[in-house]
Amino acid sequence: MGQQYGGWKSRRRSPWGVLTLALLSGIAMIKNGSDVTLGPPQPAAAAALAGRAAGETFIPVSVEPLAYAPAARVKIPALNVDAPVVDVGADQDGWIAAPPPQDPNLAGWYQNGVSPGQRGTAVVVGHVDNLSGPAVFYGLGSIQKGYHIEVDRFDGKTAVFEVYGVEVFPKDQFPGARVYGDTGQPELRVITCGGGYSKAGGYSGNVVVFARMVKTL
Repeated sequence: MGQQYGGWKSRRRSPWGVLTLALLSGIAMIKNGSDVTLGPPQPAAAAALAGRAAGETFIPVSVEPLAYAPAARVKIPALNVDAPVVDVGADQDGWIAAPPPQDPNLAGWYQNGVSPGQRGTAVVVGHVDNLSGPAVFYGLGSIQKGYHIEVDRFDGKTAVFEVYGVEVFPKDQFPGARVYGDTGQPELRVITCGGGYSKAGGYSGNVVVFARMVKTL
């Protein structure tokens, strides 16, 4: 875990191409038989990446990328999210592993990619719920453009990201290159389960938040 990491030497980046089908297998937890209509909020169409093709999305931000340092904590003040972060890797099928589900207030940082604040796309994942009820990213689908996500790092710095889009993608059509691709800036993706739910198949999709770093603290 990040707490056990003893230095700041940059790790070799795994090519995102290996994870183009990463679907956060196992994040969907049974909802104790509750009505799916009472489930977590889903992204509104207005929050999607409108204008991306027209160049309206990736407006250059004058912020210096940070050096490598593991993630320690993630905060989304508008959603009352304040959770410790543990390191996660890939599971035996090559998908991004989820953090342990027993603790509902726990997020995972994909440690084989870039760290939050480095040039490139960092990835933070978390459960939407577990057997006890709502979990850390239950409200993620209600996030709006302009909201800030803060990631505390083990070097004492905080990378602050601004949301510019949020979408839900079917798990069998997950656009890995679009989600994980390097935009040339320090970016962050926050991912949880979403879409329709069934007891047999769990959640049908993933909610993905797109954000770029706008400052450091």
